[in-house]
Parts: sequence; C-alpha cells; structure tokens
Amino acid sequence: MDQWWQRATATNAPLDARVTAALALVAAACILWAPAWRASRHVVTVAHEGAHGVVALLAGRSLSGIRLHSDSSGLTVSRGRARGFGMVATLFAGYVGPGVLGLLLASVLHSGHAVAALWLLLGALTLLLLQIRNLYGLWVVLVSGIALFAVTWWLSDDVQVGVAQTITWFLLLACPWSIIDLQRTRRAGRGRGSDPDQLARITPIPAGLWVTLMLLVALACLGLGGWLMLA
Repeated sequence: MDQWWQRATATNAPLDARVTAALALVAAACILWAPAWRASRHVVTVAHEGAHGVVALLAGRSLSGIRLHSDSSGLTVSRGRARGFGMVATLFAGYVGPGVLGLLLASVLHSGHAVAALWLLLGALTLLLLQIRNLYGLWVVLVSGIALFAVTWWLSDDVQVGVAQTITWFLLLACPWSIIDLQRTRRAGRGRGSDPDQLARITPIPAGLWVTLMLLVALACLGLGGWLMLA
C-alpha cells in the first residue's frame, strides 16, 4: 500500500515547454482529423456522461445508470424532479464536463503530480464502471482503465507526464469543439433532443443561449487550463 501511495503522490519533473506545445498539437489533431475524431470522441462521451452522473448525485438526484454506445452517444438516467435546479444543473453539466475535468487535471499537472492526475482518472473510471448498464460501455471503461493503469505502473516518468498532458489537452480542446459540433447539428435540423433543447423546455432560456453559455464555460476552461499547462 505504501508503494502505491508513493507512486500516486510522486512529483514529476515538467516537460520542456516545446514538448508540451507539441502534445497540444497532437491532441488537436485527434480532434480535427475526422478518422481520429470518430474514435477519440468516445473519451468526450465518457467525460460528458460522467459529468451528468456526478452533478445529478450532487444535486440530490438518484442515479439509475449510464450507457455508452458505439456511435459515441451516451445516456445518463437519473430520478428526481423533472424541473428545478437539480435537473438544470444535471443537463448543463454534460457538455462542459470534459472542459472542467481538463481544468482539474491541468491544475494537478501544474503542481507536478502527473501520476496523481492519471490516478484521478482511474478513480473516476472505477466509479463510472459501477453505473454502466450496457456491454459496450463496460468494454470502453474497462479498456480505458487498463490502459491508464499500464501507463502509471510500467512506463517511464516522462511518458506518464506526456500521456497525462495529452489527455488534458484533448479534454480542454475537445470540450468547445463538441459544443460547436452540437450547434452545427442543431442548425442542420438534427439533435433537437440535445441537452440545450431539454434545458429550453424546462426553463425560459432558449436553447441557443444555453449553447452559448456552455461554449463560454468551455472556452474559459481552455484558457485557464492552457495557461496552467504552459506556465
């Protein structure tokens, strides 16, 4: 147990700023290159649905389960009032969740604890696993967890820092991109059951304004998180 704790709390030397910037470009490529995005957006879905679940519980709702699908969609089911603060917070959390998680990881990395950042993700995946209700979701979470554990246990310190930074950059950059992608889908007449549209139905605020608010939060996370990563 002591060995595990020492590894989780170990301080890692920062990477050269040029390497950090290069990793940001790698993360951006995973988003902008369509074939890579089709695979990597599953990471966004995991963070999105996980954020729904966490906020639902914090808001006093009862979490019934989470499903992750092969088309990169997901579904989080919670029980509680159909309107009110808890439902609004739960719906709002999904699209901003990856950015908030990225900002949290950036703050941990800024303090020099790359392994702790990876173990934070492992802990989150473990908790998420308890709520998964379909086989594909189970496969995604298990594979992700095993890969992260392998990185933290067998790879060198520099590689661990690099992996943690790449994941963090990806979450920070993918968050606003997924919101922009959502709005493109809405303008094409699809996606009318999205989180912003559900928010519009239970509040006096139109869906377009909810999308704008989500994008502002995502950009704020990217700005602050990027500063922490490069400082």
